[in-house]
Amino acid sequence: MTEFTIEKADPEHPDAIVLQAALSKTLEAMTGSSGAQAFNHRDVKVEGARFLLARDAGGRAVGCVACRPLEPGIVEIKRLFALPGSRGAGRALLRHIEAFARDYGYREAWLETRRSNPAAVDFYLRNGYRIIENYGRYVGQQDAVCFARTLGETDYAERA
Repeated sequence: MTEFTIEKADPEHPDAIVLQAALSKTLEAMTGSSGAQAFNHRDVKVEGARFLLARDAGGRAVGCVACRPLEPGIVEIKRLFALPGSRGAGRALLRHIEAFARDYGYREAWLETRRSNPAAVDFYLRNGYRIIENYGRYVGQQDAVCFARTLGETDYAERA
């Protein structure tokens, strides 16, 4: 598996903007919604939030992820994306953002994806997330599926 360097970044860094645009385009084509309206750069520039980039061995930005405080003890993971061909970057980003959240003191990570994105649904299930009731802005959205994972758990399947 390819090794990646994971680094803290500003969500408005040019590399971050390019990756978020690629994610929005991918989601729009797949689900009919870019998901961009559910993400605000300011949300990940506050205490307890983080934005990360993954870079390949050549230094090229190949993935991103963000997290923000949702409610006491719960962090929300947002905008996880890895470019096609960067196998393992998504998992590396997820593990790094979970480690940040756990070390910061969050007990759980929550996130939302779309049922019309079965690869994402499968990815989160493989990585120890469980489906929960839709929360917040996702309540009543039929295509939304929400997940949670207790931070610090290591009983997820590490399937490639």
